[in-house]
Amino acid sequence: MEAFWAEAVAIVWGLPLVILLALSGAYFTVISRLIPLRHARHAFAVLAGRYDRDSSAPGEISHFRALSAALSGTIGMGNIAGVAIAIAAGGSGAVFWMWVAGAFGMATKFFTCTLACMYRKPDSAGVMQGGPMYFIEVGLGPRFKPLAIMFSACGMVGCLGLFQSNQVANLLAAQWSMPPLATGLGAMALVGVVVVGGSVRVGRVAGVLVPLMCLVYLAGAAVVVIDHLAEVPAILTAIVHGAFSPEAGIGGAAGLTVKEILITGVRRAVFSNEAGVGTEAMAHGAARTSEPVREGLVAMLGPFIDTHVICTVTAIVILSSSVAPADAGVVMTAAAFEASMPGFGGDLLSVVFALFALTTMITYAYYSVKCARYLLGEKVGGLFVYVYLVTLPLAAITSQSMTVNLIDTTYALMAIPNLIATVLLAPRVLSASQDYFSRHGG
Repeated sequence: MEAFWAEAVAIVWGLPLVILLALSGAYFTVISRLIPLRHARHAFAVLAGRYDRDSSAPGEISHFRALSAALSGTIGMGNIAGVAIAIAAGGSGAVFWMWVAGAFGMATKFFTCTLACMYRKPDSAGVMQGGPMYFIEVGLGPRFKPLAIMFSACGMVGCLGLFQSNQVANLLAAQWSMPPLATGLGAMALVGVVVVGGSVRVGRVAGVLVPLMCLVYLAGAAVVVIDHLAEVPAILTAIVHGAFSPEAGIGGAAGLTVKEILITGVRRAVFSNEAGVGTEAMAHGAARTSEPVREGLVAMLGPFIDTHVICTVTAIVILSSSVAPADAGVVMTAAAFEASMPGFGGDLLSVVFALFALTTMITYAYYSVKCARYLLGEKVGGLFVYVYLVTLPLAAITSQSMTVNLIDTTYALMAIPNLIATVLLAPRVLSASQDYFSRHGG
């Protein structure tokens, strides 16, 4: 199985997919005339609740809780473990390509998450549901339903909490000698308590834990960065130079080509901010709003927060330490924290990461079951939550490489139908945007 998924990820994560992600992101950026830059202030006003006045609007959770739920699926795994894996695999230059992919990802998220609220469909309980499978079916029509089925089938697997359970089990085993199986069973119990409450409870838990853990993590990382402040200019230079000249970078780039570093950076950025994959659209599709463009504006803040802020801080922490690139994953980041805060740093990161991992697994359970319900119906699909929960202890005792390759493969296959549909529906988002800003400014 390990060899199979290694081969599969090598096939799907080639240059063609990287080009598709980059070109679609650039296309959305250009045709929207830099919406992420021009309307960032308005986006923060929406996020702050300035426009949350219509309690009768469709949807279940607020803009803030929708963004928190989406961020809980990325912050921790993609930003802490993912950056470590990117540097171990592609050196410092991979971080530069994460920045580029994150910038384009802001426009991509604006389009996909606006569509998630434009084209919603009621489930059997009458609750409006949104996400790529729904805007493909409702927005493009029945003949495009095979794309919706492809997305949902891959999403059932791609949104399993395998990587999250595996990484937190590895960290707690290294830090506190906790048996991986015990960590997996604990995660299964805690996640199960929350996910039975649906998107409302998921959004409520994420809305509390994610902002708090972000602040704690950034505070700890700031201590490490300040400790190595004199090295920061050289690190940032190595990140930029390493993207185009591997020998000028630092980290694990020895013997790699620019193409390999680019693919590594984009792949890890996609796992970090999920722009283009479509998972984020499932969280934002539950937002309570009668103005889809507003949710698109809130969603576009996600890649900036998790890629340009948290990923950058994590990269500086790792590259300023003497941690060996061979210690890939979150254990590598923990070692970097411990190097600057002996006797305390590793424990701090372990607690923060465990909570991030928990919120990620909770959000991913929501995503995975939502895909299952679309494919199998509300009743049968709802039972998939038990399959999801059983995989958590199994993933805790599985190798890191297999879980990373399995998730990366299914992520790639989710991105294809999502991006095709978003490109085809992009003119409708532009029309809705023009109408919205003509009424509300921004």
